[in-house]
Parts: sequence; C-alpha cells; structure tokens
Amino acid sequence: MKTPVSTYRLQIRAGFTLQDAADLTGYLRSLGIDWVYVSPILTAEEGSDHGYDVTDPSTVDPSRGGPEGLSALSKAAKEKGLGVLADIVPNHMGVASPKQNAWWWQLLKEGRGSKYAEAFDVDWDFGGGKIRIPVLGSDDDLDGLSVVDGELRYYDHSFPLAEGTYTSGDNPREVHARQHYELVGWRRADAELNYRRFFAVNTLAGLRVEIPWVFDESHEEIVRWFREGLVDGLRIDHPDGLADPEGYLARLREATGGAYLLVEKILEPGEELPDTFECEGTTGYDALADVDRLFVDPAAEEYLNSLDARLRDAESPANYAAMIHGTKRRIADGILRSEILRLARLVPPSMDLPAEKVADAIAEVICCFPIYRTYLPYGQDVLAESIRRAGESRADLNEVLELLTPLLMDSSGALAQRFQQTSGMVMAKGVEDTAFFRYSRLGTLTEVGADPTEFAVSTDVFHRRMARRQQALPLSMTTLSTHDTKRSEDARARISVISEAVPEWELFLGTVQELAPIPDGPLAALVWQSIVGAWPADRGRLQSYALKAAREAGNSTNWTDPNQEFERHLAAAVDSVFDSPEVGAALANFVAELEPHGTSNSLSAKLVQLTMPGVPDVYQGTEFRDGSLTDPDNRRPVDFQARITALAELDNGASPAFTDEAAKLLVVSRALRLRRDRPELFSGYTPVGVHGAAAGHVVAFDRGVAGRGALTVATRLPKRLAREGGWRDTVIEVSGNVRDELTGATYGAGNILLETLLEKYPVALLVPTD
Repeated sequence: MKTPVSTYRLQIRAGFTLQDAADLTGYLRSLGIDWVYVSPILTAEEGSDHGYDVTDPSTVDPSRGGPEGLSALSKAAKEKGLGVLADIVPNHMGVASPKQNAWWWQLLKEGRGSKYAEAFDVDWDFGGGKIRIPVLGSDDDLDGLSVVDGELRYYDHSFPLAEGTYTSGDNPREVHARQHYELVGWRRADAELNYRRFFAVNTLAGLRVEIPWVFDESHEEIVRWFREGLVDGLRIDHPDGLADPEGYLARLREATGGAYLLVEKILEPGEELPDTFECEGTTGYDALADVDRLFVDPAAEEYLNSLDARLRDAESPANYAAMIHGTKRRIADGILRSEILRLARLVPPSMDLPAEKVADAIAEVICCFPIYRTYLPYGQDVLAESIRRAGESRADLNEVLELLTPLLMDSSGALAQRFQQTSGMVMAKGVEDTAFFRYSRLGTLTEVGADPTEFAVSTDVFHRRMARRQQALPLSMTTLSTHDTKRSEDARARISVISEAVPEWELFLGTVQELAPIPDGPLAALVWQSIVGAWPADRGRLQSYALKAAREAGNSTNWTDPNQEFERHLAAAVDSVFDSPEVGAALANFVAELEPHGTSNSLSAKLVQLTMPGVPDVYQGTEFRDGSLTDPDNRRPVDFQARITALAELDNGASPAFTDEAAKLLVVSRALRLRRDRPELFSGYTPVGVHGAAAGHVVAFDRGVAGRGALTVATRLPKRLAREGGWRDTVIEVSGNVRDELTGATYGAGNILLETLLEKYPVALLVPTD
C-alpha cells in the first residue's frame, strides 16, 4: 500500500479548479508536502463551494476542472513525486435541484417503481407511497404551482411529471396530487419527512450504499481513478451515517485495490476505532484536541468557571453533561424528530407499545449516548450503559426500555441498524452545532471532536497518548485546522492565552459589554473570544460569524424564528468594533496583551502537530497565520503567490522574527521537508526530559529509535513563563551533536540552556549531526 508522509488539503471549486491544484504542485513539493489532498470533486450542486452535495457520481465536476483537470493534477503530482488523496461522500447526494440529479429525478418521476427507489432511503409507507419534499412556504401555499415544458414548477423549483398525469389545461394542483411526491410546508420536515437526510439538511438525501449495485454505480468513477492510477487514497466523509461502515470499508478496500483509507470519524476521549475497520485511521480531530490542550493553563479552570457562572447569572457554571443532554433532546424532539419517529415505526405492532412512548424512550437513549454511535456488536457495552442511564433519568420509561433493549441490541435487526445511523446525527447537531456555541468558558475547548470538560492536558498525559498513537495509529491523520473546524488553529492559539490572562479577559469583556452589550452573557463571551482570535478581520466576516453563532446556540435567537431585536443588539456590538473608538481601542489593547504569546502557541502547536506520530495535514493557507472562524469563513480563497514568494525568500536565507508571517512558514516547511526526506528520524516516540525552574513550560519528544531521531522542543504557557521570570536555569539534555533545522545553530551533546536554544523562536527542531 502506498501511504502518505504528509498531506495538504485544497478546497476545489469553480474559483480554484483541479488545474489550479496541478499548477500548485511545485510549491507543495517545495513546501515539503508528500500528498495533495482535495475536497470532493464529483459533480455537485451548481454553485456549491464545498462539493459535499454530489448530484452525479459518474463524473468529475466540470466546474471543478472535469476529468481533464483530474488527469492534469495526477500527472503533475506524479512528476513532482506527490500522491493524491481524494475526499468522497458515500452517505448522501444533493437533491436541492432535482433536475441536476438524474437518480433523484427518476425517483420522483417513477416513485416506488423506479430503480432508484432502492437507492434512496425512503419510508414509502409513511406518506402514503409519496416522497414528502419540504419546499412550500406552508401547506396552503400552492398558488405558485404551474406546469411548464412538461414539468411541475413551484417558483424556481422544477419537478418531473409521472407518465400520463398531465394533459393540456389540467389544474396544477390536481397534477401535483397525481405525482409520486408531495410538496409540503418546510416546517413539516422536522417531524414528517420520510427520507433519511444528512443530519437535518433536507437537500441532502441519504443513500443505501450497503446495497451492492448502489455501491457499484455510485463508486464506478471513483474505482476508475484507481484503475487508471489517478488517485492514491481516499478520505471517507461521514461513515457514521452508513448502515454498515465496516462492510463498506471492506468493499471499498477491495474495489480500490487495497488503497490508503481514512474515515472522517470523531472519537470521544478513550474511544477507539473498531479493529475490524479496514482503514488507516481518522482525519485527525482526536489529535487536534490533544495538541490544543497542551497550551491551556490548567490553573485557569476555576477562575473561568466562576466567570461563566456570573455570565449565566447562576450560582455555578454550566453543567456540560446536563447541557448536552438538553441540547441533544432539543434536537431529537425538534429538527430530527422525523428520524426518531421513523425508528419508533420499526417497533413491531405486536408489541402493543404506545408510539409516543416508544419515540420518547428511543430519544432518551440517544441523548444518553457518550459517543456518536456503536458498530454492533462492537460498542454493545456502551449501548447497554446508555439504556441504563436513560432509565435512571426517566424512570417512567423503564418498562418500555426493557422491552426495546433486545431490539436495540440485535445487530441484524432494522431498528438496531437504523438506530446506529441516527445517534450520530443527534450528537453532531446537539453537541457540535448547539452546545459548542453555548459552552463558552474557553473557545479553544469547543472544537470538533473534543470534549470541552477536559480543560488541559499535562505533558505526561500527552506523551502517553502519543506513544499509544505511534503504536496503534501511525498512519492516522493529524490536523489543527479543517474546512469544518469552528475556529482555525491560529485563532485558537491566541484564545488559549486567555487561560493565562483571566483578569485581563474579565476586564476586557466587562468593558465591551458596558460599551456595546450583547444581552446573552455566555454568547457574548463566545463572540468576543472569537473576534479576539480572528483579529484583524473585516466587518462582514465578523457579522456573519456572530449571527451564525447566536442562531446555532439557539438561546436568544434561532434559524427558524429569529429574534430580530436581539440580533440588532448583536449586530450593533460587532459594528462597535469598527465604529466606536472606545471599543476599538479596548480590542486592540487586549489583542496586544495576548500577543506575542498567541504566536508562540501557534508555532509550538504547529511544530508538535507536524512532528508527532501520524500523518500531518496542512489545511490550505495555514502555513501563514490564519484567523478563520467557522464555515464558510474558513473556505475563503488563499493568496498562494504570497506564500510561494515568502518560501523562496526563506530558501534564499531570509531569517524572519518569530512574530513575522513567514516564521510559521519556516516551521511548516522545515518540519515537512525533514519528515519527507529523513523518514528514519520519525520511526519511534520517546519523551525527552527537561530540567529546571521552567521545565513545565516545555514539551519535548524524540521521534527516533534509541533517542537519535528528530527532537521537537516547543514552549507551553508562554505568558506565565514570562511572568515567572523566563527560562532561567532550565535545560534540555541531548545525547549527541545536533543542529536546529529552524536556525541552523548547532549544539554539542549534553545540557542545552532553553534560554539559548529558544532565543530566536519558541520552538526548535533538532536533528542529529553525528
């Protein structure tokens, strides 16, 4: 199997095509990258920037460069010695514009008699044999219906007509009533939809790739990439939505000839991938969480908890466990009620259980789940414990839970299979997309794949986890930023300094809340932390983020019924950054207080991620400082020419100050080049001891065997380090002569003063020279 040493993620779209990616391969090679990693490239909804709404799995999207673009990228990559990793989407297809999706169009036209009735996950009996499509303003809003060119139109929406259902002059409402689908009010999607979606996105319809012919047709083009040597590996989007992830991976491994596979899977703390999964690991959110927590000061937890309580006008801080139970229950009873009710309909009528009680019990079990899903029989103990906890929290459901338990445990049964597909949906929407916008004591902690109750990790804990990663998942991806992270790595690096500057944070927050109040204390903390992390940023970016954060949190406003008065206050607070000299000065002063410590965290976290066990990924553009916030902010165009120019200057001898933009590029390029060109220096993992007054401010590890590999040295908690007097007598011991890849400085065997080693940069990458 061909495997990557490192990857570089590129967002492929009309504004940056596969041909553009091909043109960039020279730069990526020079940067030190081993494989190019591209976002979904199959034909997607017209105008889609992300590509996860595939409408035609048989073609490479013409707007993204088409098959010619993929061939060009593959050819250029091979010429530069690079591999290609492609992102694919097996769980669902885009159906926003039915005419663009031939599978969906035929399904709507022919109904249950269509070949594709088996491909899409539709509960035909619920809905009277019709697919419910939630596009109407309300159920009564049928005045916009018309028949044009043999199609049923509803304003800008087009739908097919079944054979024989229209003759000239027929009333459009009557024609609509004859179809295999029913257009319904959009609010009915929450409880009455009868097709599986991706989470709560009505325009992404679930596929049944567990059916052999569906797999074959939806993967024919993907398999061609491997047959013709165009692609070397795959990233699998949302495997938790599949009925049989284990079977899917086995089938995919075979179809691709044993290619390198990664799953976009979120592992909760302590959770591991089933050893039966035929893949090399995850896309790295678990690694991200470990790295972030190295740079959070554990001493701040009590103080930030106290502040959180005051912001909530409560005696104690938010109880995260209770919060996520509530947010998950809100989702299960709200936007994903359709999925819960479908599970309830799978309980045999012979059990004679009240449908509402069954749905209540199933929702409660899902809301007690500590992980995204089980893969029965793997995870059976987690399911049993969740059922027990559901009974504890809702004693009135115990009798129903007892009767449901055998069905939920039966891995061959329809209820158990679909339950496993559903639990992750509720987790994602209730935790990532709701609670993470409510639990705001420190924004670094509420990142995708993380448990925010784990406030910080010590170097000892980090080393144990890395040793385990080296042993069990050496080819799993590591990352710090993705197209899905809530805040970029550099934004989080600056926010983490708040844990070392709690009094200054309280003062800043109090000042801006007095000058430009956001009438929701926890949200105010989140928004102002995010502004601080992203700064400098333009008004539009910050306004878009603040509105999204407020609506996702759902406490003071929401997506379906916005609170316009609250949103006016929110917008005014963001505007004050630009329009109020007092607010602008407060922000500038606080950001200055956090820097250069945020930059120190940024360089340190990046070097750790690039050199720790696993396959490091660099998200597009993040070789410079990037203060992006949640999507779509993190998918903005990248100025690659600036990076190409800066890399050439470094290679010509430029020596940037550690606060310069190019310092991060220096760290990224030197670490990546070393990993690619000297793999023997990265074959093990050993913690390296540091001694002296400031020993707690260093994380150091050797990636070789017998302590003669690449040695990473990175600064932790830099603001407190400066406050306590700097490095003083702190030393690191090396067993032989070494050279720092970042500065070129050489050191002899023995003790090296950290004050000397880290004089120019807060990090060092030492390589044996003897």
